[in-house]
Amino acid sequence: MTSILLRPLKKANTLAVSGCRAFAAAGGGGKSKKGSKGGGADAPKASILSKEVKSTTVYGANIWKEGSDPKILADSEYPDWLFHLLDKQPTLSELSRKDSQTLPYEELKRFVKLDNRKRIKENNSVKAKH
Repeated sequence: MTSILLRPLKKANTLAVSGCRAFAAAGGGGKSKKGSKGGGADAPKASILSKEVKSTTVYGANIWKEGSDPKILADSEYPDWLFHLLDKQPTLSELSRKDSQTLPYEELKRFVKLDNRKRIKENNSVKAKH
């Protein structure tokens, strides 16, 4: 829904047009079907892809107009670091409790990064209050 506002400018006989966009209400536009309890719209849809295609290709990963979705390779075909991307990283509080002299290089680097980020946020909040 878009509403248009007309407001006078300082010059005589001149109007400015301002637009205002409103967003639809949650739940499908506000109109409900008679007898609908709301559960049918969120029901899972049956997949149009076969299980064989799902298990061998990355469906939807093709970004080119012409081409096909990439095939899923064996785990040995991917680099080792890829499988560690989702490993849990230590938080700033966990790293600050450890002795900085005994931290491995990667954890020390992460500690410095997180500590710098924390100090910057604190400085920004102090500056915003003044």
